[in-house]
Amino acid sequence: QVQLVESGGGLVHAGGSLRLSCAASGSIFRINTMCWYRQAPVKERELVATITSLGTTNFIDSVKGRFTISRINAKNTVYLQMNSLTPEDTTVYYCKANVNYEDNWGKGSLVTVSS
Repeated sequence: QVQLVESGGGLVHAGGSLRLSCAASGSIFRINTMCWYRQAPVKERELVATITSLGTTNFIDSVKGRFTISRINAKNTVYLQMNSLTPEDTTVYYCKANVNYEDNWGKGSLVTVSS
């Protein structure tokens, strides 16, 4: 059984920063691509950023230049550094990781940006 646990969400003023972490645990042989999604109420889940096992990254246009995704393979952990946050970034952020060739999801971390 593999678990993903997110941490680092919270309340921040517009223009501020937060760093989300997502740690995988359990019986892990290999972690491929790791991703961050977000989902606002009554909206579809949106892919925010991805990072492959080799470190190649991709971002949606709305966060380019503000968000950074990174990972420490030895810790089975992926991070999302979010800078210059705006109220439009307010939502629940979910971690997804392809572990042992199966997708696993975290339970989500709430990020609230006040204006």
